[in-house]
Amino acid sequence: MLRIRAGSVHPVTAPPIEDGAVLVDDRGIIAAVGPAALVPAPSGARALEFAGASLVPGLVNTHTHLELTHLAGKNTQPAFADWIRTIRALKDATTPDGFARSAEHGLRAAWAAGVTCVADTGSTGAPLEALARLGGRGIYYQEVFGPDPAKCGASIGELQQAVARLGPLVASHLRLGVSPHAPYTVSEPLYRAVGEFARRERLPVAVHLAESRAESEFVREGSGPFAEALRARGIAVQAHHCSPVQYLVRLGVVGSGNGLAIHCVQVDGTDIESLREAGVAVAHCPRSNRAHGHGTAPLAALRRAGLRVGLGTDSVVSVGDSTLWAEAAAAGLEGEEALRMLTIEGARALGLEREIGSLEVGKQADLAVFPSTILHRPPPPSSALLTLVAGRVVHG
Repeated sequence: MLRIRAGSVHPVTAPPIEDGAVLVDDRGIIAAVGPAALVPAPSGARALEFAGASLVPGLVNTHTHLELTHLAGKNTQPAFADWIRTIRALKDATTPDGFARSAEHGLRAAWAAGVTCVADTGSTGAPLEALARLGGRGIYYQEVFGPDPAKCGASIGELQQAVARLGPLVASHLRLGVSPHAPYTVSEPLYRAVGEFARRERLPVAVHLAESRAESEFVREGSGPFAEALRARGIAVQAHHCSPVQYLVRLGVVGSGNGLAIHCVQVDGTDIESLREAGVAVAHCPRSNRAHGHGTAPLAALRRAGLRVGLGTDSVVSVGDSTLWAEAAAAGLEGEEALRMLTIEGARALGLEREIGSLEVGKQADLAVFPSTILHRPPPPSSALLTLVAGRVVHG
């Protein structure tokens, strides 16, 4: 058992506790939360004390790319379409061992930043393998690409093979999903095929959606840099005369309450209502959106509409580090509101609020200890004094 005492304890779903403590049982479950004087100290329990610190639920990163950690600092292309092609070329030059090291380094950096759950999107499987090997918690969405309708069969076949290979790694703390990447990299037939596969296998779906103006132009008008790049490869491009959100809702790609839409910058009221009706959650990545010049997602409108919204760092290629506190600051959030968004709201966006996201008896002991200044200013990336996943110390 483990008993952690801190200058303040922030359950999130209950008021903060000055001089509080949390007791974790030998199953990694929270057994008690409250004022230190009232939390039991069983004989033999390991005791940790952080007098000048704040104990909070572990942070939840609703969108990241751990396998790209080794590409930090490579954001050198000003145009988004060119940047994507550059990253694709750098990925093609990376070995499987390189991806494995990158994913492990990214996961350890996340733990050092107090993140205890990640929703990761990748094409190599390395992030899920790192999570399984090191005892992490998260959801891994296996990416699929294929803008050429003629190659739909090959793309869905590769996705099914990857899911079959990674399936044995799924556990109570690890989930597997699929991610048809984006409208400019996935054909309409492939979107439909992935949607059908996900429903049949009951897999959660994550999509990059309504991120850039170029994406909206591609979907609505069949023009712009993405369209030009595909036509140069001999791939026909069709105008759909609607927004990216309406396009994917129409195809049935997101819905059934298990969809995650990443970014959602270029959305209007109709789009937001469609996302709400489809039960889609949103991963808001304000620093990445700003770095690429996409604009600002309408966070307030999304939350007013009742959508489940969490914060994500995207890849370190875009933002340089994996600190979620900086995302909260970029979203205009601070104090307890920022903490709530980074914990229970992120857990809700991923459908994990019954397991993690707050300090409550019976929940998994995913928690982090930070300097007491954490709720007053954005800390440096590796600022957690202690990080636990299911009661196990993974950092500190």
